[in-house]
Amino acid sequence: MAAGSADTPKLTIAMITHGVPGNAFWDVVQKGAEAAAAKDNVELRYTSDPQAPNQANLVQSAIDSKVDGIAVTLAKPDAMKPAVAAAEAAGIPVVGLNSGLSTYKEMGVQQYFGQDEDIAGQSAGERLAQDGAKKVLCVVHEQGNVSLEARCAGIAQKMPGAVVESFYVNSQDMPSVEALLTAKLQQDPTFDTIATLDSSIGHVAVQSKAATGVDAKIVTFGIDAETVKEIRNGDVVWANDQQPFLQGYLAVDSLWLYLNNGNTIGGGEAVLTGPAFIDESNIDAVADYAAAGTR
Repeated sequence: MAAGSADTPKLTIAMITHGVPGNAFWDVVQKGAEAAAAKDNVELRYTSDPQAPNQANLVQSAIDSKVDGIAVTLAKPDAMKPAVAAAEAAGIPVVGLNSGLSTYKEMGVQQYFGQDEDIAGQSAGERLAQDGAKKVLCVVHEQGNVSLEARCAGIAQKMPGAVVESFYVNSQDMPSVEALLTAKLQQDPTFDTIATLDSSIGHVAVQSKAATGVDAKIVTFGIDAETVKEIRNGDVVWANDQQPFLQGYLAVDSLWLYLNNGNTIGGGEAVLTGPAFIDESNIDAVADYAAAGTR
């Protein structure tokens, strides 16, 4: 047993996400999961695939290997339902994280850790409306992801007099993201705001804005060390922080608590990890953590 870890039987927990490998956001989720696993004497098996059928197959592989618990994202819930049902039929507890808030209960998922994407989008829309935004390009980096669609819909809901246009790109091909976004801004330079739904796409938006010279403010969801620099120098106005480290940590820790003591967290409701806004007024409070890769 590792020094400082829990004096409880060794457990094996699989975390299966829809994250793109190497994406800064999902690296932070994984770090949170690893921190909880080290504390709880857990063998963590982290895997991911942005393609829903492949993610479902990873869940089935975890079931076949007889893990003790499964933590899973539900960005495309219809594709994940059979795999989740198979885990439950095998007697393996399942918790959700990050995406799938509106569907996790009906799927039988035991607990959920993440932000309410409807609320997150509406909060962003309220702030943009207060800032006087009139025409927003909402950049969706994974088509069909219910969480991302909810963010753009929430923004539009709180900006009834504004134009909010969803623009689809593929975050698995970042060079194409920059090419498409640059071309879009060249085609229509009248957007006063670019809202990206992941910090890595926010970095691309900064580059595309510079390349085209458009007069648009950039806001984003997610924060990393580069975002800290962008907020400090004014390239990004604010970032929505849903605390991905906490999502990964709580997902693993909750399974350990359930398997060792029958505990559940949240009283039957989701445990919300966001939204919160990070801007120039409070960036110093999280900058060191972002530099360390935990925010």
